[in-house]
Amino acid sequence: MVRSAAERAFLPTRNLIEEVGDMMILTGRTIWSALRPPYPYGGEFVSQFLFAVRLCWFPLLVSTVALCYAAPGLQAANFFEIFGALDRIGGIFVLAAIREIGPNVTAIVLAGVAGTAITADLGARKIREELDALQVLGVDPIKNLVVPRFLALMIVTGLFNIYALLFGIFGGLLAEMVKGQPLGPFWATLFANASTTDLWGSVLKTTLFGAIIAIVCCYKGMTASGGAEGVGRAVNQAVVVTFLAIFAFDYVFTQTLLATHPEILVIK
Repeated sequence: MVRSAAERAFLPTRNLIEEVGDMMILTGRTIWSALRPPYPYGGEFVSQFLFAVRLCWFPLLVSTVALCYAAPGLQAANFFEIFGALDRIGGIFVLAAIREIGPNVTAIVLAGVAGTAITADLGARKIREELDALQVLGVDPIKNLVVPRFLALMIVTGLFNIYALLFGIFGGLLAEMVKGQPLGPFWATLFANASTTDLWGSVLKTTLFGAIIAIVCCYKGMTASGGAEGVGRAVNQAVVVTFLAIFAFDYVFTQTLLATHPEILVIK
């Protein structure tokens, strides 16, 4: 009785560990399939890339401008106005928009829009037994379905991060103009604090976010069960797990970047 109770208590933890292990295996198989010829997924890659761009560009624009205008823009302006240091908002945007808000908003939008669509698509194929049929025909679902989505999301998130940074900085400019401040000090402190490390670190982090989104959503879609209800459940789980994985990875990546490049800790 004690043993059965302990097993029930630790069942969620065991299932989580098993799922993480399965996702790591899927990651390894996906990378290996992407590197090993042949490469029959060109058309699917282009289709998934354009699909993500078409669905995500406008939600990302609105989210980035709104968040950067409100959070580091107006809130930081209200704080610095107390000390008469509104010209320091540009430096804050290096910390807020370039390092954190841009990458995280990009990942959240891509996961919520493109990631859920990928999970629903693969989940529906799993329920209809299309994935099993592909394996019977000798077609590798990893190479033909997972790899193009993996590569497409990695590339599109990296590109969208630049897009988010531009509109995030535009949100800061709006906040400066609302406060009636000249834009020269904003640009001066922005470029004084920004560095190539901030830029490539932001793009690299977002690209890896795309890989996480693709792996989690593909895994949840390809392991869906229980009919249409199971597909909906897989989509919900994919969003939750993706967000948790992104935030956990963001912490590790940021700590590593700051430890290896201590010069970006200095605010000028």
